[in-house]
Parts: sequence; C-alpha cells; structure tokens
Amino acid sequence: MTDSRRTVRVVAAAIVDAGRVLAARRAPDAARGGLWELPGGKVEPGESDADALVREIQEELGAEVIVDRFLGEATHDYGDIRITLAAWACRPAREATFTLHEHDAVRWLGPEALDTVAWAPADVPLLEAVAEALRQP
Repeated sequence: MTDSRRTVRVVAAAIVDAGRVLAARRAPDAARGGLWELPGGKVEPGESDADALVREIQEELGAEVIVDRFLGEATHDYGDIRITLAAWACRPAREATFTLHEHDAVRWLGPEALDTVAWAPADVPLLEAVAEALRQP
C-alpha cells in the first residue's frame, strides 16, 4: 500500500534578537498543542518562502520580520500530516511586540536554553542550525 499523502512545505522563522531566538508555544486546543516551535506556517501556491514567512508572522504574532538567510530544512511525518520544514533566520522589522493569535506563550531563548522547552518534533533537527545562528555576530 502506498502512502498518498503529499508533503506540505512549511516555513519557520528563527526570529533572532540580541543573541536569542523567539520560541512560541502552540495553544492547547491546536494540533500538537503545548509544544514549542519556531513560528511560521504553510507556504501557499506561488508564494516564496520569504513571502510566506512575512505573511505568517504577521498573522500569528502581529509582527513584521525581515528574512535574512536560510538555515536548513527537515522532513517530519506526524502521522496526520507530513511536512518539510524550512527554517530561516529573521529579525524583527521594529521593536518586537507580539499579539498571540495561535500561540499561548512566547519566550526568548539563548543557545544554551534551547533544550529547556518541549519542541515540536519537526523543529528538533533544525535547532543546531538555530543555535549556530545565535552564536554568530
């Protein structure tokens, strides 16, 4: 039997400010509720990763970001959905203030604190690249 599910491309914003990255906790009633993630979402047809990131961060957090560079990608099968998660280093376009629409908490984490939250499994393979981005000037 073949698996007919398609893989969905999802972008994740590693929003970096002052050597820390923004982690967002999914609301309890959401899929994978209570897990932490780099915020982002699905790339729509015809949309670039950068455009999707800007749109998703505006929708999810009410904030504007500037997309800087690609950090890496990983594919994860959650059973109900298979995603290819592409992480991009971003920075706040202005002073970072957030309005939470799909998350119930955010937290700034330095490279030494990345393992202090329960990450969504799709994000885990990308954390080393995030930590490396945090260590760069």
